[in-house]
Amino acid sequence: MESGGGRRVLVVANRTAGTGVLLDEVERRAAEDCRFALLIPDATDRKAADWTLESALPLLTKAAGRQVEGLVGGPDPLEAITKAVQEQHFDEIIISTFSRRRSKWLRRDLPSQVKALGLPVSVITPEKDFIPSYLPDHMVKDGPYYGGGPG
Repeated sequence: MESGGGRRVLVVANRTAGTGVLLDEVERRAAEDCRFALLIPDATDRKAADWTLESALPLLTKAAGRQVEGLVGGPDPLEAITKAVQEQHFDEIIISTFSRRRSKWLRRDLPSQVKALGLPVSVITPEKDFIPSYLPDHMVKDGPYYGGGPG
């Protein structure tokens, strides 16, 4: 992860890593001088995650206007996120996943478990269902997806 100013944001995603709603949020946050790393959990090694890294990293890098670091976690998402937070400094976490009916992360309440790590946690789904209950206060009031999302 680059050193320097700005907030450091850990983006946790797998199959939703290149979706428009996530790219829009990265672009918006990049304008606020945020720096990003993409963590792909549920993957045992870099080879298992290569298809996501190869397709999503260029899109995220373009949206961020700077290089986005690619990280690969193990088979347990919470353990992978915990390890990333312990090994690097992050100011917040964005979890990009499917809607509750399709997302095992949401059905297992991964966001609440991750929030216990002490960082602000945002959840984005490709259906543009932003879950404001996990947002820091400033994003609930000012975020682009609050109140139904962008048209």
